[in-house]
Amino acid sequence: MAVYMVERDLTGITMPQLAGAQQAAITTSQRFTADGTPVRYIRSTFVPGEARCMCLFDASSADAVKQVNEAAQLPFLRIVEALDLTPAS
Repeated sequence: MAVYMVERDLTGITMPQLAGAQQAAITTSQRFTADGTPVRYIRSTFVPGEARCMCLFDASSADAVKQVNEAAQLPFLRIVEALDLTPAS
């Protein structure tokens, strides 16, 4: 499994819509995992001044992450492998 970053341009999105998009990413990832394609939503960072959102997923391939985002009908600019540098507690 590797971490993948999904970059989104969410110009014009409202906070309720952003929350709905996050929930769609979570539930669709859970559905894919239950169906045998493990994808775990990790977290998102939204930059309001630029309307950019970066979402992290744990998956076996970028294609699996792409499939989840397409199934959830979430727009994206690109999907790239990334390193999650969150410090250990």
